[in-house]
Amino acid sequence: QMQLMESGGGLVQPGGSLSLSCAAPGIRLTFNVAKWYRQPPGKERELVARISSDGITNYADSVKGRFTISRNNARSTVYLQMNSLEPEDTGVYYCNVEPYWGKGTLVTVSS
Repeated sequence: QMQLMESGGGLVQPGGSLSLSCAAPGIRLTFNVAKWYRQPPGKERELVARISSDGITNYADSVKGRFTISRNNARSTVYLQMNSLEPEDTGVYYCNVEPYWGKGTLVTVSS
């Protein structure tokens, strides 16, 4: 069964940066929208960023100017660069390329 594989999560201090990757082996990304979601502790999953097949990006208001989503279709990989991280960014981050999901990677922003 095909599945996406996130990596790059971890513990970082406020103001720090992390770079998440989402590998999609065997899945052609070229014509698909790719998304990053997150689920903060005790809260529902929320959309963080999306990138269309032609590279158009959209972001949640809470991450605009701090996060950047990108893709490398040749490598079947989607990225999320996260800068100026805040404690409110803490959560499990999931990659989505319909109908596929990853198992998530935990990001913890704490001093």
